[in-house]
Amino acid sequence: MIRLLPETTANRIAAGEVVERPAAVVKELVENALDAGASRIAVTLEEGGIGRVLVEDDGHGMPPADLALCVERHATSKLPEEAMLFRIATLGFRGEALPSIGAVARLAITSRPRGGDAHVLVVEGGRKGEVVPASGAPGTRIEVRDLFFAVPARRKFLKSPRAEGDQAVEAVRRLALAWPEVGFRVTLEGREVLSLAPAAREERLAALLGADFAAAALPVTAEGGGLTLSGLAAQPAFTRATGTEQHLVVNRRPVRDPLLRTALRVAYRELIAAGRHPVAALFLDLPPEAVDVNVHPMKTELRFREEAAVRGLMISALKRALSAGAGVAAPAPALTQYRPSRSWGGWSRPAPAPLPAGPGFAEAQFALSGAPGPAAPGPAPLPLGFAPPRPAAAPEAPPAPAEHPLGRALAQLLDTYILAEAPDGALVLVDQHAAHERLTQEALKTQLLEGGVRAQPLLLPAVVDLPQAEAARLLEAAPDLARLGLEIEGFGAGAVLVRALPALLGPTDPAPLLRDLAAELAAEGETVALERRLDAAIARLACHGSVRAGRRLTPPEMDALLRQMEATPRAATCSHGRPTFLRLGAAELEKLFGRR
Repeated sequence: MIRLLPETTANRIAAGEVVERPAAVVKELVENALDAGASRIAVTLEEGGIGRVLVEDDGHGMPPADLALCVERHATSKLPEEAMLFRIATLGFRGEALPSIGAVARLAITSRPRGGDAHVLVVEGGRKGEVVPASGAPGTRIEVRDLFFAVPARRKFLKSPRAEGDQAVEAVRRLALAWPEVGFRVTLEGREVLSLAPAAREERLAALLGADFAAAALPVTAEGGGLTLSGLAAQPAFTRATGTEQHLVVNRRPVRDPLLRTALRVAYRELIAAGRHPVAALFLDLPPEAVDVNVHPMKTELRFREEAAVRGLMISALKRALSAGAGVAAPAPALTQYRPSRSWGGWSRPAPAPLPAGPGFAEAQFALSGAPGPAAPGPAPLPLGFAPPRPAAAPEAPPAPAEHPLGRALAQLLDTYILAEAPDGALVLVDQHAAHERLTQEALKTQLLEGGVRAQPLLLPAVVDLPQAEAARLLEAAPDLARLGLEIEGFGAGAVLVRALPALLGPTDPAPLLRDLAAELAAEGETVALERRLDAAIARLACHGSVRAGRRLTPPEMDALLRQMEATPRAATCSHGRPTFLRLGAAELEKLFGRR
């Protein structure tokens, strides 16, 4: 037998889609305050918001007639006509928040419009009272008590008051980031946990995301096709274990949209270690009719009319911002364990200052450093521009010019790290293998995009024995590897003949390289796009062709490496996402020695 549910029961069922927890209540009420033109919003939480939520604003307020209607389902002032549903310019529009809250809690709304009198309306468990006169300041004051008292089963699924309170504060924090011109104050269990005066966007970002983020942030800007993207993205060395610090705002609305989060991940994919997440605060503005926010009651997921355009704009803008040379915004030491990544992806022609395309890597490096070239008297340089140690000590280098952010090399530590002094006196520690790996990778990419990596034929082709499956996998990818300067052909069952290697790698044993490439191709899988497969191969080639840890370098070689890093895109991290250098400024040194 089918019967029509009572209105109160139907409202309580519908409320479950909008009011999941106290954080949802806070979000909806603060959004209403913002839509009402509030310049200051105060939120008070007791028992994590389960016992009491109070939201006060100085917005437009409501006259008695509107106050009576605001708790009716699907009653809203934000859609003056039906066509407006397809170009929503406000945070709220469904007319469901207040009725849903009133259906599952005790709700009291006191509102006073400018130049009018204050009135109050009480709703308990869906039962609506009368609008009566009251006292109150201009604006609206909404108090919610005993959340889910009308649906006790739902209350059992809430977490502890502390956890619920933290989620509610985070909801206000995200809205405060999107609305910097509005002041916010949050009081939790009698303690003020958030206090933000109206400010410019840059000041609000620094206040909410911290000075560490501000110091490691790079500006992101892009515009095209009616889309405008702005904000800040942290350097690849500044990461978090989760994606909670990825703040994405679309038309002043904080969202967790999968398309935008994927674009952010793709832009950082080849720059950060596996399992780490970038930190960013990005603001996307586009015409309201170009985005549909009517996808989910929580309005945190969107549907874009031109998804490819949005994704492309975001990825290209982030890659452009991240393509600056090392030292533009140097990372401070982080107490974070980086794990190597087995996959890389997403690459494009580097925008600023690609590596010089000389006949060899040695000429490019020495040209950048101003040191004598390979033809200078002395021992012949080793491949990749690093000569064997000279017996005579080099004279002390002059102070580094201000235009060299990584400074001048002072010494080599443990035959692995370069210690340099920046122009401002800070110490810079460079991992020579990781840094050179990035330089080699970017040089290979540049050559590939210019038509193919230059190959160096071997005087005597090398035969590499491999398991039959690995040999077959490499031979199947031979046309792609040839574009990378690696020329191979079959040489019987389970053997590969190597005829040429990329010129940038210099003399190197091809056997370990081919084994790693075979493993990389197996890990990528047959269904992975060619671009990803080539990128993974380039990263592996760069790793094998880079100067190793334990290699002694001369002062001119160390300075050449620093200059090359400053001119190379994405040089702050290696192919595996590990940092290539760390910077110890006065503040970091004082912390290490307990002086602050």
